[in-house]
Amino acid sequence: MQKSVSGRVEDYLKAAYEVIEQKGYARIKDISKELGVKPSTVVEMMRKLHNRGFVVYEKYGGITLTQPGREIGETVKMRHDTFQKFLEIILVPEDVAARDAHVLEHRLDPKTICQFTRFVEFITQTTAAERPKFMGRWMEQFRKYCKKKETGA
Repeated sequence: MQKSVSGRVEDYLKAAYEVIEQKGYARIKDISKELGVKPSTVVEMMRKLHNRGFVVYEKYGGITLTQPGREIGETVKMRHDTFQKFLEIILVPEDVAARDAHVLEHRLDPKTICQFTRFVEFITQTTAAERPKFMGRWMEQFRKYCKKKETGA
């Protein structure tokens, strides 16, 4: 990622990336729906992103990501997914985890993001044989602790 971009730009590039991954193409209305904004707002941002070299946009045509735009969109999606998985591991409800992951994906230092990623990978991608034996017990104890706190017991 060579160019520094705002969280708003990251959101648009991530939305375009996700729509293209799902449908194979993206149009203004698709990104508008994904972000919950007016199509005119998306048109304005696509023009800006086109001028910055992140997307290829032609009026009334489809939207494609350039290599830098695709890299940013993919990176932001991976960050979001990592934070959402982490929050769900610590038993944050899925809808809250999705909202909070959106906040975290733009706010943390890259070194912190790297460690979150490593932790989530360790927890979710290692096999039972590779994972320390205490991990399953630890997660079960954490669930019990949270339940106890919720009930006030």
